[in-house]
Amino acid sequence: MKGSVVIKSYPNGIALYLDPELEFSLLCQEVAQKFRQSGRFFKDSSMAVSFEGRTLSEEEERKLADVISENASFHLVCIVGKDEKLGKYFQKSIADYAAMKEEGFCPGQFFRGTLRDNQILETESSIIILGDVEAGCSVISAGDIIVLGALRGNAYAGGDGNSSHFIAALEMAPVKLKIGDFKYKAKEKKGWFKGRKIQPEMAVVKDGTIVLTSVTKELLNGYS
Repeated sequence: MKGSVVIKSYPNGIALYLDPELEFSLLCQEVAQKFRQSGRFFKDSSMAVSFEGRTLSEEEERKLADVISENASFHLVCIVGKDEKLGKYFQKSIADYAAMKEEGFCPGQFFRGTLRDNQILETESSIIILGDVEAGCSVISAGDIIVLGALRGNAYAGGDGNSSHFIAALEMAPVKLKIGDFKYKAKEKKGWFKGRKIQPEMAVVKDGTIVLTSVTKELLNGYS
């Protein structure tokens, strides 16, 4: 089993290189051991993880996500997929946003971390959250809201009354959304890692109703 799992760390996440031949249950044991041993390197951070070197089913991805969450000292924000164009878009957006903010041209803010324990985050500008918004927590923004993680709580955008703002998340599983004066309440709770791959979604107002739509290249071009 030596060398069957290799962890490579990057500034914004981890690439996990997996032996393509090792029996899956043994692979899970090796992943658990690796993350227990490397705990001091990632303590109390929020990370994204990608799986490399082996083709995994959705069930196997969920199992490995559970193994990592149970044995790692960091918070697993999301599993990074293979959509390079979408990944580059998010990377470029963050870089452009940071550059504009440094020059004093951008009214928005970054928040790094996960909202939990009924926390409320309120801002007079747009905001990008590098983490999750857990159930019971709320984000209130006068502008747009982007969650680079899971949105499981409440999000209120367009506090200035403008319904042209949007709410986007890598994992869209909110309880309540509000954009301008328009409200949205989820009919059922979406599970995290349950039966589907992470699909970034955006909430916008269309014909007087808040609708959720998958983030695609075409949609992104409309906001460029």
